[in-house]
Amino acid sequence: MNSSIFHARKAKDFIAPLEADIVRLLSELVRTDTVAAPPNGNETAGQNVLAEFLRSYGIVPDVYETAFVSSSGHPYVRPDRDYRGRKNLLAATRGSGRGRSLLFNGHMDTVPPGHGAWTDSPWSGVVRDGRLFGRGSIDMKAGLAAQFSVLCALRKQGIRLGGDLYAESVVDEEWAGGGGTLAARLHGPRPDACAIPEITNREVALATRGGAMIDLVAEGGDAKRYFSNEEVVSPAIAVGRLLGWVDSWVERRRHADRGEAYRDFQDPAPVQVLVIEAHRMDYSEPAHVPLTAGVRVYFQFLPHEDVPAVLAEVRASFDDFCGRDPFFREHRPLWRPLFNPPLLGHELAPEHPWSQCFVNSAAGVLGDRPKVTATPYPCDAFLIHREFGIPTLLFGPSGAGAHNPDEYVEIASVLDTAAVYLAAAMEWCGA
Repeated sequence: MNSSIFHARKAKDFIAPLEADIVRLLSELVRTDTVAAPPNGNETAGQNVLAEFLRSYGIVPDVYETAFVSSSGHPYVRPDRDYRGRKNLLAATRGSGRGRSLLFNGHMDTVPPGHGAWTDSPWSGVVRDGRLFGRGSIDMKAGLAAQFSVLCALRKQGIRLGGDLYAESVVDEEWAGGGGTLAARLHGPRPDACAIPEITNREVALATRGGAMIDLVAEGGDAKRYFSNEEVVSPAIAVGRLLGWVDSWVERRRHADRGEAYRDFQDPAPVQVLVIEAHRMDYSEPAHVPLTAGVRVYFQFLPHEDVPAVLAEVRASFDDFCGRDPFFREHRPLWRPLFNPPLLGHELAPEHPWSQCFVNSAAGVLGDRPKVTATPYPCDAFLIHREFGIPTLLFGPSGAGAHNPDEYVEIASVLDTAAVYLAAAMEWCGA
């Protein structure tokens, strides 16, 4: 029996007794509001829940302030974020010094519940048909519960690995933040490899996309002309033509060089409209022609692309479109990046030792070789992998509804994720 299969069997045995505690922790985390909406975030409430759980297993976490990152001078610190009172959490099991080190990285913040209708409260944590529901359940409190249960299982079994094992819960991942992960790397540790338990539906993701959100806002007309015999000029109709320009980029980006990681994706580099805004369709807004209208466009990028060059090409195309449009020539829309610099993608080679170790460990736990793929979203992986040189991959549970009503995670997949992470830790660090 090879070591990957041996460690996989042991991992499943060690995680099974923790099932009730893992589900309890996940439910309690989901019931805790940890929404982040720039500039602020409420993550520390969840970090306190997690810290109490770890202490019940005899693990004393390091819960530390992240405000120092604002003065670090790192180019990816977002100036629109306030980190005061927002804390990261780090837990560790120290190895014997005879193995490689490993980090599990997850984020505590969630997006807001939104205005859509939920079947239950966004903070219910209710379980139905093997699924646990609530905001943050799959994105990514299930991943947090899975990764920290690895440390608890090792503690319960009295196992000391050869290398150091770390698990961290960071703030400010949503809204293209990254400040929590930056603070974590500047605070330490700097391990030999990293795994992030974002939603991957139990597939191993070796690559992630980059992304940029651009607000295009046009103003036009004069409020004093309303209820007069003069023409009321509004950008709302002209924005329809702007959407046509966006659609031209949807088609262009479908033909981007996919590279190896995204070769099987039908839409390798999506361009999506996230917001169209003029007036609300309710009685809170008086009936009048809108004088401002805009769209928020989300461009995604492949890990091998020169993102500044692509954005420069998009901007030149936008300027050309505005110069040819009779309305936008006179009422020039604002080009307003929601965050800058943009997010980048990352890619870890399939033949890298960490890739091979993790895939073999996952195969041993799941009973079959997992699909090796790439994610359809950006995340903090590029900061860890590209900015700090730590080989990084993603593997996480199954679920649906992230950033939407009735978000849920499949509980069985959380346990699988925990077992895979434990097996990979024992194989990588040495058990």
